[in-house]
This record gives sequence, C-alpha cells and structure tokens, in this order.
Amino acid sequence: MRRLIVLGAVLWLSACAAVTGDRVEVSGTGADMLKLRAGPGLGFRVVLGLPDGTALQRGDCVTEEGQRWCRVTLSDAPGLSGYVAADYLIAR
Repeated sequence: MRRLIVLGAVLWLSACAAVTGDRVEVSGTGADMLKLRAGPGLGFRVVLGLPDGTALQRGDCVTEEGQRWCRVTLSDAPGLSGYVAADYLIAR
C-alpha cells in the first residue's frame, strides 16, 4: 500500500512539473486541424487551425466542462497564442 501511495505521489509531481513551459507539438488531428482558440473552451472563437507537427510552447492548463485546455504559443510565431485541447499535444 505504501509503495502505491509513493508511486502515486511521484506520478502526480511529475505531471505537475510538466504543466508549464514544455515544448510540445500537435498530434492526432488527422485530416482536421487543431483549433487554436481565444479562450479555454469550445465557446471561444477560433483563431487559427494548427496541423499535426506544429511546434508549440505550452503554458498553464485548465479544465473546463470536463475538457483540459492548455495555453500555448507558437514556437515559430511567439506573438501568437491561445488555447488548445490538451488531448492533441505530445512532448517534443
């Protein structure tokens, strides 16, 4: 039981450490593009479509209506930022 608690704590701390400042890329959108939105949720306007392989810098993530959204900045265009669904981000 103690090992399970320790393992859980280590995994939780690892996840927390990876929440901000990570270099990530878009993956798994298929024929669609990942929508960069003005805010964290489907109700916000779409700023831009991001194809698979787009390099991003991930900031803070929040959960809205059961979906995890991360603030991102485009690596090739640091002035362009918004929110994307975290399900389509992988570590670089």
